[in-house]
Amino acid sequence: MARTTKNPDDRKLEIILTAERLFRERGFKKTSIEAIIQDMGVAKGTFYYYFKSKEAVLEAIVNRSLDQVVEMAQQVADAPDIDALSKMKMLLPDSHIGGEDTTEKAQYLHLPANRELHEVTNVQTILKLSPVFAQIVEQGNNEGVFSVTRPLETIQFLLASSQFLLDGGLFDFSDEEITRRRLSMQDMIEKSLGAAQGSFGFMNPSAPPTEDQP
Repeated sequence: MARTTKNPDDRKLEIILTAERLFRERGFKKTSIEAIIQDMGVAKGTFYYYFKSKEAVLEAIVNRSLDQVVEMAQQVADAPDIDALSKMKMLLPDSHIGGEDTTEKAQYLHLPANRELHEVTNVQTILKLSPVFAQIVEQGNNEGVFSVTRPLETIQFLLASSQFLLDGGLFDFSDEEITRRRLSMQDMIEKSLGAAQGSFGFMNPSAPPTEDQP
């Protein structure tokens, strides 16, 4: 019986999807390259033709998922009939960019066994999404609702701090502690972007207004 030869793009995607499933089921550390190729029923050389290491396929998994998110975010950023603040409201936390599939991925990223995948995802999220948010900030500068000298760098600092402090439970904060930090993040965003106080209140819709807010 003749051996089936797959299109290179299809074979690469098969490796990515198989590795992602096994990482999800067993965790990154406990999933070997041998386990991936055995599950697929291919030779080890097939894996190394497309990926130099397990870490390389991990990065491909992250990029594939994030590219879908970035594409949707970019569509929002490019929309000519939406103001900058409205775009921020559509894209910032609690908007669940990417739908149920992205939310499901976020849940398994938080598992201790997937710490490596979580860290790579955080870094790539900052690198890929920061230009999109910087574009919106520049629009806000032109509209007079923001005042930022270095949009890209400012956004990267804000994304990095929010990813580290608020995502993944690294600090084992209580719900109350997380709420206070989300309120602080709102203050930081407003001050860093030169936005009006309370203009990012959509980030904390259940929080009571402060004494200075209307």
